[in-house]
Amino acid sequence: MSESNANVDLNNGVRMPLLGFGVFQTPPDETRNAVAEALKTGYRLIDTAAAYGNEREVGQAIADSGLDRDEVFIETKVWISDFGYEETLHAFDKSAGKLGVDHLDLFILHQALPTAFDKTIGAYKALEKLLEDGKVRAIGVSNFMPDHLDALAAETTVVPAVNQVEVHPYFAQPDVQAADAKRGILTQAWSPIGGITAYRDTGTGSVFDDPVINAIAEAHGKSPAQVMLRWHLQEGRSAIPKSVKAHRIAENFDVFDFELTPDQAQAIDALDTGVRGGPEPADITLETFGREIPEA
Repeated sequence: MSESNANVDLNNGVRMPLLGFGVFQTPPDETRNAVAEALKTGYRLIDTAAAYGNEREVGQAIADSGLDRDEVFIETKVWISDFGYEETLHAFDKSAGKLGVDHLDLFILHQALPTAFDKTIGAYKALEKLLEDGKVRAIGVSNFMPDHLDALAAETTVVPAVNQVEVHPYFAQPDVQAADAKRGILTQAWSPIGGITAYRDTGTGSVFDDPVINAIAEAHGKSPAQVMLRWHLQEGRSAIPKSVKAHRIAENFDVFDFELTPDQAQAIDALDTGVRGGPEPADITLETFGREIPEA
């Protein structure tokens, strides 16, 4: 897999880079420089979200880059507080306004809302309308479990192009990946290099210290992060690592000049602990996770 062919055709024919750059928990004042560095390095997929509070800075970095709009694949997410048909149509206006663009490449629901799934359905129907109107090129979901996908399919028409979920060597969610694959949905990994295992005590230890991953990294003359990203790409997942450090941003992109052997990939697969680092999707409620998303 060379840099030039590290793209994937989504289920509606839209082409997306497999490796992207994420800005989760990147403070707004650091986001602009980080995204500028990522674009300079060669990333062409930028992932943000209304709830991150840094869409404006992402948009500024893209505008300042000198790249044409169609050279950068912009992905953002609707927060649960803006679920519902009309609310989600307005959420598009808020996100597009902050990003300074007239269309989005991928617009996704940030979580399922199990306690108000009618609002989730209304939100997704708004995404379908935005897709029909040409305001977004592809639509999808994030943190949707197989039962959420089933419930969504029963009420809507367009199959999500992407399901962005927590996937790293210590938490691979094979059931979710299988449900995605069955429907032709691309799995996109957040926390793809297991950063969540380093800053949140899950009882598993940090994936960066794992002896199996470190041995594979040593064999290839690569870092553990590069090995993990290569693992995602070889298994056909999209991955959106984040960093604010220029050398890490570059390192995370330098994953196209080596290949894991089947045994090495299987050894990483075998590290799955089944322990989630992020919140339980079933626990997401407006009462506990709702927050107002400011206007553009």
